[in-house]
Amino acid sequence: MRSLILVIIILFLESCQTTSKQSIKSKVMDSKTVVAHRGASGYLPEHTMEAKAMAYAMHPDFIEQDLVLSKDDVPVVIHDIYLDDVTDVATKFPERKREDGRYYVIDFTFEELQELQVTERFDPKTGKQFYPNRFPKGKGNFKLHSLSQEIELIQGLNKSTGNTIGIYPEIKNPEFHHKNGKDIAKITLAILTEYGYTSKTDNCIFQCFDAKELERVRKELHSDLFLIQLIEFPEETKELTHFATYADGIGPWYKQILDKKIDGKWQFTSLVEEAHSLGLKVHTYTLRADQLGDFTSFEEHVNTLLFEAKVDGCFTDFPDKVVALLRQ
Repeated sequence: MRSLILVIIILFLESCQTTSKQSIKSKVMDSKTVVAHRGASGYLPEHTMEAKAMAYAMHPDFIEQDLVLSKDDVPVVIHDIYLDDVTDVATKFPERKREDGRYYVIDFTFEELQELQVTERFDPKTGKQFYPNRFPKGKGNFKLHSLSQEIELIQGLNKSTGNTIGIYPEIKNPEFHHKNGKDIAKITLAILTEYGYTSKTDNCIFQCFDAKELERVRKELHSDLFLIQLIEFPEETKELTHFATYADGIGPWYKQILDKKIDGKWQFTSLVEEAHSLGLKVHTYTLRADQLGDFTSFEEHVNTLLFEAKVDGCFTDFPDKVVALLRQ
């Protein structure tokens, strides 16, 4: 049934294409990187195989995989170390919550995780859906999957379609994993190597918020992958020179790039210019058509960041909309 759903999604979206494969990407698009954030998460529950298949058909450059280890060391594609805000774990395994009231991926084997139903993100305290106008919470039949399973989907589609869409894995909370006796970086890199992702020339970008761990990936684990240092806090923007000693780019929150509006025109911080001067690419997160913030339209949001601020790429829940705007 799930395979049928994947096929239907792909065929439907492919039938909607009005351009040939050769003309899908303009020169402008080739210079801007579009990353499907958690898949086509604006349309289907995040990090499900269905969301990844739908994203694939939208022709982004990369599809993102957030990774957390299971109890038996399987890298599971899920955004957080917790289960209770995207699955029915509280119903299926009520006795498995920790003292803090949360349910952790690391406390379940991969086989146990397969028993859970994945749903649209919600607040586990109130049960309220986080994005109310997205796929209805509790509907459908979605499951968790592993990094290996997703790689095989993307690589298989690359072979059958002739496309070259890449993967963009992120290891989540490596310090938490270390405290629990697990080396998520080493395990993930071994799987990436198994599937042919070992160097900057391969279609894989590796990312992490933990600067110490990402530097370890380069210098201790000797990875030659294209590395992106994600940036969460403003003070981290002062560390660009150090980041450039091991990373190939940075991934800042888009608000760290914006300064203020003067006479209706956005002014920018020096972050992008400084990163570029150090040879670092800039992939900003996260552009959402249903969460515009200070922008009047999604088109303004995309144009402001990708062209006026001159970032090299973006993460988006709506890859089809960004691709369409870049075609213009």
